[in-house]
Amino acid sequence: MIKSLYTRVVLTFLASVIGGTIIAFFIATWIFEDKLNNFSNFSTLHFTQDIVRLYESFPLDEANSYINGMKQLASYHVRIYDNTGEVQSFGAIKGDKPSEVTMENITKAINGEIVQLDPKGLASLLIGLPLGTEAERKAIFVQPKVTSTAQFAVKWIIFFLTYSLLVGSLMILVAAMFLVRPIKKLTKATRRIAAGDFNVKLNIKQTGELGALARSFEGMMHDLQHLEGMRREFVANVSHEVQSPLTSISGYAVALKQMDISDDTRSRYLDIIITEADRMSKMSDSLLKLSLLESHSQKLQLTTFSLDEQIRRVIVAIQPLWLARNIRFELNLKNVSLLADYDQLNQVWMNILGNSIKFSTDDSIISISIKQDIKNVTVRISDTGVGISLDDQKRIFERFFKADRSHSRKYGGSGMGLAIVKQIVTLHNGDIRVESELGQGTTIIVILPITTSIE
Repeated sequence: MIKSLYTRVVLTFLASVIGGTIIAFFIATWIFEDKLNNFSNFSTLHFTQDIVRLYESFPLDEANSYINGMKQLASYHVRIYDNTGEVQSFGAIKGDKPSEVTMENITKAINGEIVQLDPKGLASLLIGLPLGTEAERKAIFVQPKVTSTAQFAVKWIIFFLTYSLLVGSLMILVAAMFLVRPIKKLTKATRRIAAGDFNVKLNIKQTGELGALARSFEGMMHDLQHLEGMRREFVANVSHEVQSPLTSISGYAVALKQMDISDDTRSRYLDIIITEADRMSKMSDSLLKLSLLESHSQKLQLTTFSLDEQIRRVIVAIQPLWLARNIRFELNLKNVSLLADYDQLNQVWMNILGNSIKFSTDDSIISISIKQDIKNVTVRISDTGVGISLDDQKRIFERFFKADRSHSRKYGGSGMGLAIVKQIVTLHNGDIRVESELGQGTTIIVILPITTSIE
């Protein structure tokens, strides 16, 4: 089996050229033979008639002498038969094989019939006519030779096609090299990418299908490079997030083995261990939930409910968080009915409001508003907290990303809340955006269709 693409392309081209050339040759020969025979029929008949008139006008010896000197004998075989089959030949060349003439054909010609025989071959029509001499009636048969024009034309066609095939094959070899070269580059680039090397430059400047393929390949390569970076960052973030509580659990567990610690200290160590274990459990649950959302294996359970009522219930549920810091809410919630997954959207408002409370200052205000148009409903949640830089706004919906790393210990969290929010909103065919300035607070805008369709 031929594995090389270059070899297959060349062989395919050569087979096409050779096959097309052979077919074209036979078609051209068939048409040429038909045209030449038609032309030769008239020429042979006229030449034969001229000879007959010559014998009718001159004595036999003079006519024979005249015919022997005719230059047309280079192109014709002339045979004169008597009624016994005795033949007198003019213009015969050694090695030439004239067509056979039977006594039946001779008799027909002597009796005044015009005999036409079509032996197989190019321009080989045989014509027989009655010939009257001063002595007796004879039959003359004339057949054109295939030595001059026809043979030259056939040889010329064969040589032309042969050289055309050779030159065309060389051109195909060169063209195939240029055709296969970018594909070979793509193959090498694919192997390097598979080995983990994403710094590949194709330098393919062609247009058309190959150019489009190269552009698509480069786009895929950049996406893979970005995904690889995200994978490495994800592994590093998971390791960091897991290592921190594990270190605390391990350290305080070792401390508990000491015999001389007080009951209060022991209780405090156990509380820390329980807190860190709970933190790891929540992070594990968040990772599992995010994985299910991203794989679309968790189907939406659509119900119709009041969106404004749901947000009010969420505010009441997290009352201990905002009440402890004396944070107040300004609500502008219009009555809106929504067809969506109630539990999933409940998680959205929990995560967003939790972040707003976490990054707000004490005694501040969080504003929530709902607006509705024909197709969508827009929820805006604004706080007056620390804000988010412009660069960080592009990444806040990535898993494990924390906008304010310098205060990560202070605010806590795994950095997956907004990633989960993003996935849930996307599953509802909605959109989520952020507007923020450092020190000026943050506004999260969630746009949801009034009626969600399950794909």
